[in-house]
Formats: sequence, C-alpha cells, structure tokens
Amino acid sequence: MLLQGKKLLITGVLTPQSLAYGIAEHALAQGAEVLLTGFGRAKSLTERSAKRLKPGMEVLELDVTNSAHFPALTDALRQRWDRVDGVLHSIAFAPEDALGGNFLNTPWESVQTAFRISTFSLKELSVACLPLMTQGGSIVTLDFDNRVAWPIYDWMGVCKAALESTVRYLARDLGPKGIRVNALAAGPLSTIAAKGIPGFKALERGWGQQAPLGWSAKDSHDMVARTACALLSDWLPSTTGEMIHVDGGYHAIGAPPVTPDADELPPKPAGE
Repeated sequence: MLLQGKKLLITGVLTPQSLAYGIAEHALAQGAEVLLTGFGRAKSLTERSAKRLKPGMEVLELDVTNSAHFPALTDALRQRWDRVDGVLHSIAFAPEDALGGNFLNTPWESVQTAFRISTFSLKELSVACLPLMTQGGSIVTLDFDNRVAWPIYDWMGVCKAALESTVRYLARDLGPKGIRVNALAAGPLSTIAAKGIPGFKALERGWGQQAPLGWSAKDSHDMVARTACALLSDWLPSTTGEMIHVDGGYHAIGAPPVTPDADELPPKPAGE
C-alpha cells in the first residue's frame, strides 16, 4: 500500500483510456484518497469515469484558462480535506495550427493558448494546492521529453520544454517547504490527446524499434501509472526537479539498431 492514507488531487481524467485514469486507478489500489477535476462539457466524461474508479468520488470544477477557478479550487479542497499530499498535473492542449509542421506560421494567439494550458497551469495548480500541502508532498506533471526538436510537435514541444523548466523552478521554490516537483516523460501512448497529434502513428511505430526495452503505445500505460504512483509516494524523498523517463530507454539511444553491410564489417583474423 504505497500510498496508504495519502490525499491526492488528480487532473486530466476523461475516459478510461486517459493516462491520468490509470494513475488514479493505481493510486486507489495503493490506498490513496483521490479527488478529480474537470470542467465544461467534458466534466460529464470525468464524472462517468469517477464512478467507475470509485462510487461517490467527487469531481471538482477546474478550467485552467479561468483564473478565478484556482482560488475556488483551494477553497473546495479545504472544505473536504485537512491537507493535500500529492498532485498530478495532466493537462495539455494546443490548437490545430500549433501542430503538424506549421511552426513558422502559427499565430501568437494559438501559442498563447497552448502555453497557458500546457505550461503555466502547472504553476497555477501548484500555488492553488500549496496552502494545503502543509506536510510537504509531491507534484508530478506528465511530459514528453523536449530537449530536442521533434517532427510534428511544433509549439507543443516548445510548451513542454518550458514545462520542464517550470518543474525546475518550482522545485527550487517549493523544496524548502518539503514539496517535490518532478516531470514524468513517457513514450507515445494511445490516448484521446494523442489522436489529435498529426503523424502520431508513425512516431509510435519507430519508438519500439529504438527503445532497448521495447515499447507499446497500447500496453505501456500500466508502467507509466506505476512510476507516477512511486513519485507521488514517500519512496523518492530526495528526488525533485527531475524528468523521469518511462519510455523503454528510447531517450538513451542515438539511433535504431542497424545491421552493417557485409563490406562494412572488419576483416576476420587469419585462421578463423
């Protein structure tokens, strides 16, 4: 029971295919109390998933583009719990014209939307939960490693790179309060969000060829969920400001395996 007695706020649950759903499911199995967030028309999907996770689980209103929702979230949490031990930030969005090879033509308005939702929301969510994290705790954000430029990812890649930097600055400022902040960088996973990324299937196919441990966009959710629960637990007490990879080792390999042509192989020693 890795999370026995922990009180966790989890964002980003829409359907059972959501990565955040799997994390919430594992957290409950490990003894945590969980509250979810949702907003607008999609909130009904979150509420339906909440019932599947645990009857009676509440879904709090949170639209990260509405500044008034963050103090309201603090009040809602305070009414229900005496503290918060962990937070999962699983929030990202970019308009269509900010993805898919349109990098040079994307207007500021679309970049601004992507940045506010995908990056700045981590700081806002952390600040909203801070008054209740009186005993320290852990904040985890879901990431896609953007230390390099990817095909098709464009301005979402820029926002994710900024998210990684935000993690480091939050780790700096919240560490003295006993709060750890880390990013979990997963490989490509089959989710509703992934379907909105042009060229995702091609990226998925190449990933498994390069990752030394292999990778399955459909079957790797469980590994990511277990790692997230470990980060939310007390078992990594001195780990903060990190990007933890759960990608089959893809990030460590420069290129997929290659088979040299016969004329490229070194000559065999005489007698062999």
